[in-house]
Amino acid sequence: MYSISYVTVPTDTIAKKIARGLVENKLAACVNIIPQLTSIYEWKGKIEEDSELLLMIKTRTETVDALTKYVKENHPYTVCEVISLPIQNGNSQYLKWIGEVVPSISDIQETLDAKDN
Repeated sequence: MYSISYVTVPTDTIAKKIARGLVENKLAACVNIIPQLTSIYEWKGKIEEDSELLLMIKTRTETVDALTKYVKENHPYTVCEVISLPIQNGNSQYLKWIGEVVPSISDIQETLDAKDN
C-alpha cells in the first residue's frame, strides 16, 4: 500500500532540503514542491496568515512514521504539518515504481542506523 503525505514549509530552501533528504534516505520516491500557497490558521489564540510551500510526498504507507520523524527533525516549526492519505488507485506502473524506489521499513531502518554509527 502506498500513501501521499503533505508537509507545508516556510521557504524554498527548507522545502528542497527536506525533499532531498527524504529521497536520499529512501523515505520517499518523489517529492513535488508546490510554491506560493497561503495558509490561514489559528495559533496561540490568533488568526495567522502565512505564505508557504507544499511538499507532496509519495511513499509506502509503512514508511509514513519514519518520514514524519525525519520531517519533524528537519523542520523549523514547533508543530509542523505532516498528514498522510492512502493512495487508493492510480497508474499501476507508477505505484510499482514507488515500491521499487522506497524499500521496506526494516531495510530503511538498517540504513538509517548505519548512518548514525
